[in-house]
Amino acid sequence: MGVEGCSKCIKYMLFFFNFIFWLAGGVILGVALWLRHDPKTSNLLGLELDGAQAPNTFYISVHILIAVGAVMMVVGFLGCYGAIQESQCLLGTFFACLVILFACEVAAGIWGFMHRDTVSKEMITFYDTAYDKAMTQSLADPNNKQPATAVLKVFHETLNCCGKGLGTSFITKITDTLGMTDLCPSGSQKVNCHHRINELFSDKIYLIGIAALVVAVIMIFEMIFSMVLCCGIRNSPVY
Repeated sequence: MGVEGCSKCIKYMLFFFNFIFWLAGGVILGVALWLRHDPKTSNLLGLELDGAQAPNTFYISVHILIAVGAVMMVVGFLGCYGAIQESQCLLGTFFACLVILFACEVAAGIWGFMHRDTVSKEMITFYDTAYDKAMTQSLADPNNKQPATAVLKVFHETLNCCGKGLGTSFITKITDTLGMTDLCPSGSQKVNCHHRINELFSDKIYLIGIAALVVAVIMIFEMIFSMVLCCGIRNSPVY
């Protein structure tokens, strides 16, 4: 016979929240793997120009998410098992793991908020460098396909955009029409690539932020329930 009354209710509530936590870990792991292998981001972040690799800040964040998702699944299982077995040792270990995870999540959230525009800015700078080099090389020798031209066309075809802004987009389309360059994809929309890059990475950053907020709320409830259950087990006459 184990805990009774309110403690028994807390026990099953903790099991339920741990199960949700375990599922959330699986979802985060799945989303992180999707972000890592998404065709658009993979095409852009795998580019190389004059020996310089495309900025990998986004991938660093994604790899951290993969690790967090895996750890959450392990900790969630530990919490479920500890709640069902009414083990003070397992619940105490679970609580300690939650505190560490919560502290790491808060620190990562602060860092992410402070650097939320870094990924987009780095990619825009990389794009601008490729654009300037490709335009210069193409106007000098339209028949000579340089690496910068290949990098730029990957951006344009992947994002269905052209140019750094409305003016450069218009100019590039004119030079393409006149046969002086071959940079914009045929039938591309009149959208500049700065807008597309911001749209691509900002949406993904907000998705990560929402997931982190939901997990943080679940973790707070779990820490409260695990301590209440641990105290209930300690005060139970059976133990």
